[in-house]
Amino acid sequence: VQLQASGGGPVQAGGSLRLACTASLLSFSSTAMGWFRQAPGKDREFVAGISWWGRNTAYAGSVKGRFTISRDNNKNTVYLQMNSLKSEDTAIYYCAADDNTVSGAVSRAAERFEYWGQGTLVTVSS
Repeated sequence: VQLQASGGGPVQAGGSLRLACTASLLSFSSTAMGWFRQAPGKDREFVAGISWWGRNTAYAGSVKGRFTISRDNNKNTVYLQMNSLKSEDTAIYYCAADDNTVSGAVSRAAERFEYWGQGTLVTVSS
């Protein structure tokens, strides 16, 4: 199982980025996906999660209304659209997969996710 994240980079405050994570999973359409981030000197935190078919989503309070998670099961890819970026969004962003859940469930706890991507760095300058 491999998760390949992309789309990070430098951006000015107020700008937008879209992250993508492509998974080499045989059962991607029955896998809950999530995005986490870790800023320098801080713990890893949940950002957003999405259920099998994208019907249900969840967000951290700090990004709600600015970030949107989505998925394309035909492409085995999950996205994170990030708008109105702030300097405090600077972090390494990781995608993760939880293939031990049920349809409709959104996973938030990092320990639920069995598979992790390598991370992509987002740097927001003010």
